[in-house]
Amino acid sequence: MDFKSTFSGIFESLLDREPMFKNKEALRHSYTPAELPHRESEVEQLAATLVPSLRGETPSNLLIYGKSGTGKTIVSRFVCELLRDTVKKRDYLYPVSTAYINCEITDTQYRILANLTKQFSEKKIPFTGWPTDKVYKSFLEAIDKEKQCIIVILDEIDKLVGKQGDDIIYNLTRMNSELENSRVSLIGISNDLKFVDYLDSRVQSSLGGEEIVFTPYNARQLEDILRQRAEIAFEPGILDEYVIPLCAALAAREHGDARRALDLLRVSGEVAERENAERVTETHVRNANEKIEKDNTIEAVRTLPTQSKLLLYSIIQLEEKGGKAINTGEVYDTYKRMCKAVSLDTLTQRRVSDLISELDMLGILNSRVVSKGRYGRTKEIKLDISPVGLKTVLEEDTRIKKLVDFNLPQQRLA
Repeated sequence: MDFKSTFSGIFESLLDREPMFKNKEALRHSYTPAELPHRESEVEQLAATLVPSLRGETPSNLLIYGKSGTGKTIVSRFVCELLRDTVKKRDYLYPVSTAYINCEITDTQYRILANLTKQFSEKKIPFTGWPTDKVYKSFLEAIDKEKQCIIVILDEIDKLVGKQGDDIIYNLTRMNSELENSRVSLIGISNDLKFVDYLDSRVQSSLGGEEIVFTPYNARQLEDILRQRAEIAFEPGILDEYVIPLCAALAAREHGDARRALDLLRVSGEVAERENAERVTETHVRNANEKIEKDNTIEAVRTLPTQSKLLLYSIIQLEEKGGKAINTGEVYDTYKRMCKAVSLDTLTQRRVSDLISELDMLGILNSRVVSKGRYGRTKEIKLDISPVGLKTVLEEDTRIKKLVDFNLPQQRLA
């Protein structure tokens, strides 16, 4: 039988099903709704900080703090959109432009300056190769051709500083002294409330600025957000009565994360749709929650440093061999042999024990200290999730690929 012909109508059959969503994008993090429930105060604070730009004055630099999913990014982009709309309505106002950069993606001073230059000119900056000073000068020239106030939003700014240092912040905050026509104001968004403490004193001084702290949403507030988005996202009558309260309650446990709540509602709908269900139920929500947690764990494993991946791979290999409980001694012995096999420096046993504790905190494995009497203490280790998916992700690493045929000693089976 021709395999292709067997499935030739698969998409038609799926398209014939009644859709649950009418606009799934409303449940994405990137979607900016017309209203932002429970963030009215923050919108007003941010607008009050930026309004001087419309008079041709330089607004204060601003730092926005708050845990993930508290609305920092969406409020910043929302207010900047209102700012641009106001300029369009009243052409006598001072010209204002905004630029948004996610520093987790655009993560070096060179790339940030190149990205900003691209947004304000047609000049092509190579991905790498120019001196940073040359890229900086190109940005200055690009924005100083006309009178304007530029609001630069640096999202995840703490990640940038942790990786590259604070030179880019210093350069952007001191830029106004080199400009004749335009002015630049900086908005930094950070999940770390102690972010400023990591900055050099000269950078803290040049940053100056104001601060806004976004508190986590509670379950009731998350319900309001989900109901607003669900009305846009789903066809009428699709959601069971307790779906939104359950999504809100589960996300509220994760420090009031609206992103988690939106993901949970969206994935619940997707799970129900794949089952060809008539409505989204609590069961779909719980299945979606389990799927999201599993996906998050897999992503956490994918971003682990090579040493942690190698350690985890050692534990998986030992667990697959079966037999008695795994202890830190045999994990370390296996880890050392693997390091040698891939020409990687071996960490000390104390540091490996710390890495095991970190993997425990991530929920990837469970470790407990047990007494061996006069032989001291050791950790007994057990994987908390299936090794099959973990191995697939770990073997994406080129060094671990070399270990696929690595042979462990067989005495463990005894």
